[in-house]
Amino acid sequence: MAKEPLPKLPYWDGPLSHPFYSHVVKRVLDFVLALILLIPASVVMLPLALWVKLDSPGPVLYKAVRGGYHNQPFLIYKFRSMVVGADKTGGTTALGDSRVTRAGRVMRRLKLDELPQLFNILKGDMSFVGPRPELLLYTTQYTKEQECIMWVRPGITDRSSIVFIAQDEIIGTENPVENFEKYVLPEKNRLRVEYALHQSFGLDAGLFFETIGGVFGKAKDMQAEHHQGGKEARHG
Repeated sequence: MAKEPLPKLPYWDGPLSHPFYSHVVKRVLDFVLALILLIPASVVMLPLALWVKLDSPGPVLYKAVRGGYHNQPFLIYKFRSMVVGADKTGGTTALGDSRVTRAGRVMRRLKLDELPQLFNILKGDMSFVGPRPELLLYTTQYTKEQECIMWVRPGITDRSSIVFIAQDEIIGTENPVENFEKYVLPEKNRLRVEYALHQSFGLDAGLFFETIGGVFGKAKDMQAEHHQGGKEARHG
């Protein structure tokens, strides 16, 4: 019995900047850097895994299907930051979302839940810098102009990750999915297209270090909030 043919996937045949860097050099750099970072990252990931396990019932890792390189779906890895089954009640996280666990609130603010994506990078599913992988619900709706997003490897960070580092605050608490699709997604897609068409080593290096700066900034904000909360508790 003959197998049914696979559906024809959209194919981007427009221009991409620095194709040799994008397809070859960047892949080598990603693999080597991920391998180097895996040892120090393990020192952080082991206690985080234990924290996730003790904080709420369910698996340590969250695995979900995302649109990937050359439009091939793949499983993205994250530390689970929400209660089990949260993705069945909506794919967008609202401000103060009750589905986020205590450990998840800290990890998400510092982007620590993304650390298992080092394994996605080693496998070749992802890069350190590239368009954040999106739900198939959205990637299947890309216009012809937006299909170039799928022709560079998705990444842990990109310009849209930096611009929308406080995405939940923009989305708010009411109608988070509607607000995401109306106010956030169009601009994210514009930035993703811009990145895909202008990818270069200089751009990637800049975004990489800008992201690190943003994470340290978030850590300082959290420390200041904790300090302020402690002062209010003492004087309350």
